[in-house]
Amino acid sequence: MTMQDQTQATHIGQTLAILHHIVDNYSPAVFASSLAAEDMVLTDLILRHNLSIGIFTLETGRLHAETLGMLDTIKTVYDYTVIPYYPDQEAVARYVTEKGLNAFYNSTELRKECCHIRKIEPLNRALVGNAAWITGQRRAQSMTRTTLAVQEEDIAHGMAKFNPLADWSEEQVWQ
Repeated sequence: MTMQDQTQATHIGQTLAILHHIVDNYSPAVFASSLAAEDMVLTDLILRHNLSIGIFTLETGRLHAETLGMLDTIKTVYDYTVIPYYPDQEAVARYVTEKGLNAFYNSTELRKECCHIRKIEPLNRALVGNAAWITGQRRAQSMTRTTLAVQEEDIAHGMAKFNPLADWSEEQVWQ
């Protein structure tokens, strides 16, 4: 086994330990999947190891066909249905009618309003009744995430939030 393989095995082992810790101490828990590469790593670990962690995605109505195709792939490979959470259609229609389909490009205020309708409100519904939630966020993804903790307290939702891949590199994700 190469040094790179050993490092990858260590990262996978540590991530599985975190996921088992969540199951043992923070049930029920859910994983918020964006269906991106990082999230497919966590999906594979959760489903291959039969961990009792639910998986959902925020179907904003703006996802690419390739992204949505991952839902079918997960169903085919793992025989698991990821639960989609949709925005309130009346709120979306009102926003689009009043402000335009791509109004979120016009100002920070309009971007935040769109985000609230398409992401925040559905996320709030998805988290109800859970003790913890999980993301695929990594520190290396952006300058604003350099201090991302593996475990943090999500005060807004009154629960624990876990980022099990916080210290993974992009290269490790793709391996």
